[in-house]
Amino acid sequence: MFVVTRRAVEGAAVGIGGLAAAAGIGAFLLRRRRGNSFVTTSDAQPDALLRTPVLVPRIVPVVTDDGAELHVRVYGDPSAAPIVFSHGWTCSADFWIPQINAFAENYQVIVYDQRGHGRSDVGSRPLGPDVLADDLADVLAATVAEDNKAVLVGHSMGGMSVMAWAGRYPEQVDRLVSAVLLASTATDSLVRETTVIPLPTRFPRVPVPLGRVVLKSAVPLRPSPVTRQAIKYVSMAPGASAAEVAFCEKIVLECAPRTRGIWGAALTDLDIHEALANMNVPTSVLVGTADRLTPPVHARRLAGALKAHDHLSRLIELTGVGHMSSVESIDEFNAEVARLRNL
Repeated sequence: MFVVTRRAVEGAAVGIGGLAAAAGIGAFLLRRRRGNSFVTTSDAQPDALLRTPVLVPRIVPVVTDDGAELHVRVYGDPSAAPIVFSHGWTCSADFWIPQINAFAENYQVIVYDQRGHGRSDVGSRPLGPDVLADDLADVLAATVAEDNKAVLVGHSMGGMSVMAWAGRYPEQVDRLVSAVLLASTATDSLVRETTVIPLPTRFPRVPVPLGRVVLKSAVPLRPSPVTRQAIKYVSMAPGASAAEVAFCEKIVLECAPRTRGIWGAALTDLDIHEALANMNVPTSVLVGTADRLTPPVHARRLAGALKAHDHLSRLIELTGVGHMSSVESIDEFNAEVARLRNL
Protein backbone atom coordinates (compact mmCIF):
# COMPACT_ATOMS: atom_id res chain seq x y z
CA MET A 1 0.00 0.00 0.00
CA PHE A 2 1.25 3.47 -0.87
CA VAL A 3 0.57 6.71 1.00
CA VAL A 4 0.50 9.81 -1.19
CA THR A 5 2.11 12.92 0.30
CA ARG A 6 1.53 16.56 -0.61
CA ARG A 7 3.38 17.88 -3.61
CA ALA A 8 3.97 21.45 -4.74
CA VAL A 9 3.50 22.97 -8.15
CA GLU A 10 5.62 24.51 -10.85
CA GLY A 11 5.73 28.11 -11.96
CA ALA A 12 4.50 28.63 -15.49
CA ALA A 13 0.78 28.11 -16.09
CA VAL A 14 -0.82 27.15 -19.39
CA GLY A 15 -4.43 28.29 -19.83
CA ILE A 16 -6.91 28.67 -22.65
CA GLY A 17 -5.22 31.96 -23.35
CA GLY A 18 -3.02 34.48 -21.62
CA LEU A 19 -5.86 36.44 -20.02
CA ALA A 20 -7.67 33.34 -18.84
CA ALA A 21 -4.51 31.90 -17.35
CA ALA A 22 -3.70 35.16 -15.59
CA ALA A 23 -7.22 35.31 -14.20
CA GLY A 24 -6.95 31.73 -13.00
CA ILE A 25 -3.68 32.40 -11.20
CA GLY A 26 -5.01 35.62 -9.69
CA ALA A 27 -8.07 33.86 -8.37
CA PHE A 28 -5.94 31.65 -6.15
CA LEU A 29 -3.62 34.45 -4.95
CA LEU A 30 -0.74 32.00 -5.16
CA ARG A 31 1.79 32.22 -2.35
CA ARG A 32 4.54 30.18 -4.02
CA ARG A 33 5.13 27.84 -6.93
CA ARG A 34 7.62 25.12 -6.04
CA GLY A 35 7.72 22.09 -8.17
CA ASN A 36 5.03 20.14 -9.99
CA SER A 37 2.15 20.46 -12.41
CA PHE A 38 -0.94 21.20 -10.34
CA VAL A 39 -2.09 23.79 -7.82
CA THR A 40 -2.17 22.56 -4.23
CA THR A 41 -4.13 23.86 -1.27
CA SER A 42 -0.93 25.28 0.21
CA ASP A 43 -0.40 27.41 -2.90
CA ALA A 44 -3.75 29.19 -2.57
CA GLN A 45 -5.93 31.02 -0.13
CA PRO A 46 -7.87 28.70 2.23
CA ASP A 47 -10.59 26.77 0.37
CA ALA A 48 -9.78 28.54 -2.92
CA LEU A 49 -9.83 25.26 -4.83
CA LEU A 50 -13.48 24.80 -3.84
CA ARG A 51 -14.52 28.03 -5.57
CA THR A 52 -16.19 28.25 -8.98
CA PRO A 53 -13.48 28.09 -11.67
CA VAL A 54 -12.51 31.34 -13.38
CA LEU A 55 -11.58 29.60 -16.62
CA VAL A 56 -14.44 29.45 -19.13
CA PRO A 57 -14.98 25.93 -20.50
CA ARG A 58 -15.84 24.78 -23.98
CA ILE A 59 -19.21 23.00 -24.08
CA VAL A 60 -19.02 19.85 -26.20
CA PRO A 61 -22.38 18.60 -27.51
CA VAL A 62 -22.96 14.89 -26.92
CA VAL A 63 -26.24 13.17 -27.82
CA THR A 64 -26.75 9.50 -26.99
CA ASP A 65 -28.50 6.86 -29.11
CA ASP A 66 -31.74 7.36 -27.21
CA GLY A 67 -31.62 11.13 -27.70
CA ALA A 68 -30.39 12.12 -24.23
CA GLU A 69 -28.17 15.20 -24.26
CA LEU A 70 -25.14 14.93 -21.99
CA HIS A 71 -23.58 18.11 -20.59
CA VAL A 72 -19.81 17.96 -21.24
CA ARG A 73 -17.33 20.71 -20.33
CA VAL A 74 -13.68 20.97 -21.36
CA TYR A 75 -11.30 23.30 -19.51
CA GLY A 76 -7.80 24.29 -20.52
CA ASP A 77 -5.69 24.06 -23.65
CA PRO A 78 -7.36 21.71 -26.19
CA SER A 79 -3.93 20.42 -27.23
CA ALA A 80 -2.80 19.60 -23.68
CA ALA A 81 -2.78 16.11 -22.19
CA PRO A 82 -6.38 15.22 -21.24
CA ILE A 83 -7.77 14.07 -17.90
CA VAL A 84 -11.38 12.86 -17.93
CA PHE A 85 -13.31 12.91 -14.65
CA SER A 86 -16.50 10.90 -14.06
CA HIS A 87 -18.54 11.80 -10.96
CA GLY A 88 -20.66 9.72 -8.64
CA TRP A 89 -24.27 9.19 -7.65
CA THR A 90 -26.21 12.37 -6.65
CA CYS A 91 -23.34 14.64 -7.73
CA SER A 92 -22.55 16.54 -10.95
CA ALA A 93 -19.60 17.79 -12.96
CA ASP A 94 -19.21 20.51 -10.32
CA PHE A 95 -17.98 17.82 -7.94
CA TRP A 96 -14.68 18.10 -9.81
CA ILE A 97 -14.21 21.83 -9.17
CA PRO A 98 -11.15 21.19 -6.93
CA GLN A 99 -9.57 19.21 -9.76
CA ILE A 100 -10.55 21.74 -12.45
CA ASN A 101 -8.95 24.50 -10.41
CA ALA A 102 -5.85 22.43 -9.74
CA PHE A 103 -5.19 21.02 -13.20
CA ALA A 104 -6.74 23.24 -15.89
CA GLU A 105 -3.74 25.55 -16.15
CA ASN A 106 -1.55 22.73 -17.42
CA TYR A 107 -3.86 20.01 -18.67
CA GLN A 108 -7.06 19.58 -20.63
CA VAL A 109 -9.71 18.81 -17.98
CA ILE A 110 -12.87 17.09 -19.21
CA VAL A 111 -15.92 16.72 -16.96
CA TYR A 112 -19.50 15.69 -17.66
CA ASP A 113 -22.83 15.33 -15.89
CA GLN A 114 -23.90 11.71 -15.59
CA ARG A 115 -27.25 10.94 -17.18
CA GLY A 116 -30.07 12.54 -15.17
CA HIS A 117 -27.62 14.56 -13.08
CA GLY A 118 -26.82 18.24 -13.42
CA ARG A 119 -27.68 19.44 -16.94
CA SER A 120 -27.77 16.01 -18.59
CA ASP A 121 -31.04 14.41 -19.70
CA VAL A 122 -32.17 11.18 -18.10
CA GLY A 123 -33.19 9.71 -21.46
CA SER A 124 -35.48 6.75 -22.05
CA ARG A 125 -33.23 3.72 -21.46
CA PRO A 126 -33.54 1.57 -18.34
CA LEU A 127 -30.68 2.66 -16.12
CA GLY A 128 -27.81 0.36 -15.30
CA PRO A 129 -24.12 -0.33 -15.94
CA ASP A 130 -24.57 -0.58 -19.72
CA VAL A 131 -25.92 2.98 -19.76
CA LEU A 132 -22.99 4.21 -17.67
CA ALA A 133 -20.61 2.49 -20.10
CA ASP A 134 -22.28 3.79 -23.26
CA ASP A 135 -22.47 7.35 -21.97
CA LEU A 136 -18.79 7.38 -21.06
CA ALA A 137 -17.95 5.92 -24.48
CA ASP A 138 -19.88 8.78 -26.11
CA VAL A 139 -18.05 11.37 -23.99
CA LEU A 140 -14.66 9.88 -24.86
CA ALA A 141 -15.53 9.73 -28.55
CA ALA A 142 -16.34 13.44 -28.50
CA THR A 143 -13.32 14.60 -26.50
CA VAL A 144 -10.35 12.21 -26.68
CA ALA A 145 -8.14 11.31 -29.65
CA GLU A 146 -5.99 8.20 -30.00
CA ASP A 147 -2.85 10.31 -30.44
CA ASN A 148 -3.48 12.14 -27.15
CA LYS A 149 -4.68 9.52 -24.67
CA ALA A 150 -6.50 10.45 -21.49
CA VAL A 151 -6.09 9.58 -17.87
CA LEU A 152 -9.52 8.45 -16.70
CA VAL A 153 -10.64 9.23 -13.14
CA GLY A 154 -13.86 7.83 -11.71
CA HIS A 155 -15.30 8.46 -8.26
CA SER A 156 -17.99 6.22 -6.76
CA MET A 157 -20.60 5.65 -9.52
CA GLY A 158 -18.11 7.34 -11.84
CA GLY A 159 -15.64 4.56 -11.06
CA MET A 160 -18.39 2.07 -11.85
CA SER A 161 -18.85 3.89 -15.16
CA VAL A 162 -15.17 3.40 -15.96
CA MET A 163 -15.24 -0.28 -15.10
CA ALA A 164 -18.52 -0.88 -16.94
CA TRP A 165 -17.03 0.89 -19.98
CA ALA A 166 -13.94 -1.33 -19.86
CA GLY A 167 -16.18 -4.38 -19.68
CA ARG A 168 -18.34 -3.28 -22.61
CA TYR A 169 -15.65 -1.69 -24.79
CA PRO A 170 -12.41 -3.56 -24.06
CA GLU A 171 -10.92 -2.54 -27.41
CA GLN A 172 -11.11 1.14 -26.41
CA VAL A 173 -9.20 0.90 -23.13
CA ASP A 174 -5.57 1.09 -24.23
CA ARG A 175 -6.53 2.86 -27.45
CA LEU A 176 -7.94 5.94 -25.70
CA VAL A 177 -6.59 5.76 -22.14
CA SER A 178 -3.07 5.67 -20.68
CA ALA A 179 -3.99 5.15 -17.00
CA VAL A 180 -6.99 4.99 -14.64
CA LEU A 181 -7.79 6.05 -11.09
CA LEU A 182 -10.72 4.29 -9.40
CA ALA A 183 -11.64 6.25 -6.28
CA SER A 184 -14.09 5.37 -3.50
CA THR A 185 -15.89 2.81 -5.63
CA ALA A 186 -16.89 -0.84 -5.92
CA THR A 187 -17.88 -3.52 -8.40
CA ASP A 188 -20.61 -5.29 -6.39
CA SER A 189 -22.10 -5.89 -2.92
CA LEU A 190 -22.90 -2.19 -2.41
CA VAL A 191 -25.74 -2.90 -0.01
CA ARG A 192 -24.14 -5.75 1.94
CA GLU A 193 -20.83 -3.98 2.60
CA THR A 194 -22.01 -0.46 3.43
CA THR A 195 -21.58 0.79 6.99
CA VAL A 196 -23.91 3.78 6.56
CA ILE A 197 -26.77 2.07 8.38
CA PRO A 198 -25.90 1.34 12.04
CA LEU A 199 -26.77 -2.24 12.91
CA PRO A 200 -26.94 -4.34 16.07
CA THR A 201 -23.97 -6.68 16.49
CA ARG A 202 -26.13 -9.67 15.57
CA PHE A 203 -26.48 -8.22 12.03
CA PRO A 204 -22.93 -8.02 10.60
CA ARG A 205 -24.26 -6.86 7.22
CA VAL A 206 -27.11 -4.67 6.02
CA PRO A 207 -30.10 -6.80 4.92
CA VAL A 208 -30.40 -6.32 1.15
CA PRO A 209 -34.12 -5.38 1.21
CA LEU A 210 -33.42 -2.64 3.77
CA GLY A 211 -30.47 -1.31 1.79
CA ARG A 212 -32.49 -1.32 -1.41
CA VAL A 213 -35.19 0.81 0.22
CA VAL A 214 -32.58 3.33 1.39
CA LEU A 215 -30.81 3.59 -1.97
CA LYS A 216 -33.99 3.98 -4.04
CA SER A 217 -35.50 6.63 -1.76
CA ALA A 218 -36.64 9.76 -3.60
CA VAL A 219 -37.54 11.78 -0.52
CA PRO A 220 -36.82 15.49 -1.21
CA LEU A 221 -33.91 16.93 0.76
CA ARG A 222 -34.14 20.49 2.07
CA PRO A 223 -31.29 22.69 3.28
CA SER A 224 -31.13 22.51 7.07
CA PRO A 225 -28.62 21.77 9.82
CA VAL A 226 -30.09 18.28 10.08
CA THR A 227 -29.69 17.64 6.34
CA ARG A 228 -26.13 18.93 6.40
CA GLN A 229 -25.24 16.68 9.31
CA ALA A 230 -26.88 13.70 7.59
CA ILE A 231 -24.92 14.29 4.37
CA LYS A 232 -21.72 14.59 6.36
CA TYR A 233 -22.43 11.38 8.29
CA VAL A 234 -23.25 9.38 5.16
CA SER A 235 -20.57 10.64 2.79
CA MET A 236 -17.76 12.33 4.72
CA ALA A 237 -15.45 11.75 7.63
CA PRO A 238 -15.98 13.38 11.05
CA GLY A 239 -12.90 15.51 10.43
CA ALA A 240 -14.18 17.07 7.18
CA SER A 241 -14.05 20.87 7.32
CA ALA A 242 -17.11 23.10 7.28
CA ALA A 243 -16.17 24.35 3.80
CA GLU A 244 -15.82 20.79 2.46
CA VAL A 245 -19.18 19.77 3.93
CA ALA A 246 -20.91 22.88 2.54
CA PHE A 247 -19.39 22.22 -0.90
CA CYS A 248 -20.69 18.63 -0.99
CA GLU A 249 -24.05 19.55 0.54
CA LYS A 250 -24.73 22.08 -2.24
CA ILE A 251 -24.01 19.54 -4.95
CA VAL A 252 -26.05 16.73 -3.37
CA LEU A 253 -29.05 19.01 -2.75
CA GLU A 254 -29.01 20.06 -6.41
CA CYS A 255 -29.62 16.44 -7.46
CA ALA A 256 -33.28 15.82 -8.33
CA PRO A 257 -34.91 13.36 -5.91
CA ARG A 258 -36.15 11.25 -8.84
CA THR A 259 -32.61 10.97 -10.21
CA ARG A 260 -31.32 9.95 -6.79
CA GLY A 261 -34.03 7.30 -6.51
CA ILE A 262 -33.83 5.72 -9.96
CA TRP A 263 -30.04 5.56 -10.00
CA GLY A 264 -30.00 4.27 -6.42
CA ALA A 265 -32.34 1.48 -7.43
CA ALA A 266 -30.21 0.71 -10.49
CA LEU A 267 -27.08 0.30 -8.38
CA THR A 268 -28.48 -2.06 -5.74
CA ASP A 269 -27.80 -5.21 -7.75
CA LEU A 270 -24.67 -3.98 -9.53
CA ASP A 271 -22.07 -6.64 -10.36
CA ILE A 272 -19.34 -5.63 -12.82
CA HIS A 273 -16.33 -7.38 -11.29
CA GLU A 274 -15.58 -9.28 -14.50
CA ALA A 275 -14.76 -5.98 -16.22
CA LEU A 276 -11.54 -5.68 -14.20
CA ALA A 277 -9.88 -8.18 -16.51
CA ASN A 278 -10.08 -5.53 -19.25
CA MET A 279 -8.43 -2.73 -17.26
CA ASN A 280 -5.19 -3.32 -19.15
CA VAL A 281 -3.55 0.04 -18.37
CA PRO A 282 -1.91 1.14 -15.09
CA THR A 283 -4.84 1.41 -12.66
CA SER A 284 -4.73 2.85 -9.15
CA VAL A 285 -7.36 2.29 -6.48
CA LEU A 286 -7.95 4.94 -3.81
CA VAL A 287 -10.20 4.92 -0.74
CA GLY A 288 -10.61 6.73 2.55
CA THR A 289 -10.42 4.62 5.70
CA ALA A 290 -13.55 6.39 7.01
CA ASP A 291 -15.62 5.74 3.86
CA ARG A 292 -19.02 4.39 4.90
CA LEU A 293 -20.61 4.14 1.44
CA THR A 294 -17.84 2.11 -0.20
CA PRO A 295 -15.66 0.94 2.72
CA PRO A 296 -12.02 -0.09 2.20
CA VAL A 297 -13.03 -3.74 1.85
CA HIS A 298 -14.19 -2.83 -1.67
CA ALA A 299 -10.93 -1.10 -2.59
CA ARG A 300 -8.86 -4.02 -1.32
CA ARG A 301 -10.95 -6.46 -3.31
CA LEU A 302 -10.61 -4.27 -6.39
CA ALA A 303 -6.86 -4.02 -5.92
CA GLY A 304 -6.55 -7.77 -5.46
CA ALA A 305 -8.43 -8.47 -8.69
CA LEU A 306 -6.42 -5.88 -10.63
CA LYS A 307 -3.18 -7.28 -9.25
CA ALA A 308 -4.19 -10.77 -10.33
CA HIS A 309 -4.57 -9.42 -13.88
CA ASP A 310 -1.29 -7.47 -13.56
CA HIS A 311 -3.09 -4.13 -13.99
CA LEU A 312 -2.69 -2.65 -10.49
CA SER A 313 -0.51 0.45 -10.20
CA ARG A 314 -1.20 1.43 -6.57
CA LEU A 315 -3.62 0.87 -3.71
CA ILE A 316 -3.91 4.08 -1.68
CA GLU A 317 -5.76 4.26 1.65
CA LEU A 318 -6.17 7.79 2.98
CA THR A 319 -6.36 7.74 6.76
CA GLY A 320 -9.42 9.42 8.26
CA VAL A 321 -10.95 10.37 4.90
CA GLY A 322 -14.56 9.64 3.97
CA HIS A 323 -16.34 8.85 0.72
CA MET A 324 -15.80 12.29 -0.84
CA SER A 325 -12.08 11.65 -1.15
CA SER A 326 -11.40 14.15 -3.94
CA VAL A 327 -12.84 16.94 -1.78
CA GLU A 328 -11.68 15.85 1.67
CA SER A 329 -8.10 15.11 0.61
CA ILE A 330 -7.57 17.29 -2.45
CA ASP A 331 -3.77 17.35 -2.56
CA GLU A 332 -3.30 13.62 -1.97
CA PHE A 333 -6.00 12.76 -4.50
CA ASN A 334 -4.57 15.14 -7.10
CA ALA A 335 -1.03 13.90 -6.51
CA GLU A 336 -2.07 10.44 -7.68
CA VAL A 337 -3.90 11.88 -10.70
CA ALA A 338 -0.74 13.81 -11.61
CA ARG A 339 1.46 10.75 -11.11
CA LEU A 340 -0.71 8.71 -13.44
CA ARG A 341 -0.83 11.55 -15.96
CA ASN A 342 2.97 11.78 -15.95
CA LEU A 343 3.69 8.06 -16.27
